[in-house]
Amino acid sequence: MKQKQAIKILKQGHNAFITGAAGSGKTFLAKKFISWAKAKGKAVAITASTGIAATHLNGITVHSWSGIKVHKTLSDSEIRKMMQRDYLREHIMQSDILVIDEISMLHAFQFDLINKVCKLFRQDARPFGGLQVVISGDFFQLPPVVRSGDGPGHQNFVVNSAAWSELELNVCYLTEQYRHQDSQFLTLLNNIRQQKYDAADIELLKSRIGAELYSDVQPVKIYTHNVDVDSINSMELSEINKKPVTHWMESSGLSHLVRQLQNNCLAPEELVLKKGAVVMFVKNKFDAGYINGTMGVVEDFDENLYPIVKTAEGNTIHVRPASWTVNEQNEVVAEIKQLPLRLAWAITVHKSQGMSLDLTEVDLSKSFGYGMGYVALSRVRSLEGLRLLGFNKTALRVDPKVIELNKTFIHESNKIGKVSYYSSKFYK
Repeated sequence: MKQKQAIKILKQGHNAFITGAAGSGKTFLAKKFISWAKAKGKAVAITASTGIAATHLNGITVHSWSGIKVHKTLSDSEIRKMMQRDYLREHIMQSDILVIDEISMLHAFQFDLINKVCKLFRQDARPFGGLQVVISGDFFQLPPVVRSGDGPGHQNFVVNSAAWSELELNVCYLTEQYRHQDSQFLTLLNNIRQQKYDAADIELLKSRIGAELYSDVQPVKIYTHNVDVDSINSMELSEINKKPVTHWMESSGLSHLVRQLQNNCLAPEELVLKKGAVVMFVKNKFDAGYINGTMGVVEDFDENLYPIVKTAEGNTIHVRPASWTVNEQNEVVAEIKQLPLRLAWAITVHKSQGMSLDLTEVDLSKSFGYGMGYVALSRVRSLEGLRLLGFNKTALRVDPKVIELNKTFIHESNKIGKVSYYSSKFYK
């Protein structure tokens, strides 16, 4: 389904699931719909399953928005106590639309619990208390974190929740590709996604082991474990014999929401930079020449000690502080300000999810879970931008249950696409 078909379905007020391969524009479509809905005077609750994903949309985690936090269950009486909290009551009852990004990382029991909370708060027996629910994500991405007592991983998928069935979601499987313009690389990624890769695909990957990347900018290194990432970034910065410049995050607004923004923002509270440091932009600002994932090197600092960054494309950007906000009813209730940068010699696979990178060096030799290889490899825009350090047998595995689920999504989307194309059932 093309984006223009999907956006028309959303504008008609239908509950919908936006999905598709990495780089198909899921988050972009959600942002486009949010802007349209706000312009129409709709109150949009902008949320995501993780704090990192929430910052991409200038929202909050759905756990915080709904008040469920880390609870697995809540009784009716416990929810009624929650209703005494003014901020929860206000934004749940006054919202018209609930957007949840990176839905694949939300547990089934959490989705059901949010549904229950919305119904009781809004005193409305319809799914989610009558809110229009728009969710987006890709189940080939990293799954929910499974802890002791959660049961087998696939049982935790949000599609197994009662709320998923109640919503009668219109599946919009986006088929256009906006990140990967390299057809050979796109074929490789699709083969991994469908578990149809062969010896030729393996050889293609092996050809990128230790490959030369033709750029003055060092590539971001993607590792599977935090310990490797922290060690590399600290070591690389310490080896630069230049005076450090420190920028501290500023904050304002409701303290609990500020803390959430701080905990989940990819820009650190204390950002220590040096001339020559490899950095990555962690926010989109198209008019300034960067997007989330743009790589560069600190060339110098201006008179205000703000960094001047040369990107991988050769552009020079005078970086200024950016703002991350939590908005409720079109009002900013919490805000943090920091330079939209982080040290980027290395990041984890989990932190890379949702990013588009020009250059990357990936070590998948310690992969330990489904989807890690697909997520890491699909971050980079082209094969020429990839240097692979190694991979193990686990790296290219995806959950077979996700493959079957994906076939169902494609089938449902195709049915909706035909109806919406030939008739006005979903939009005019």
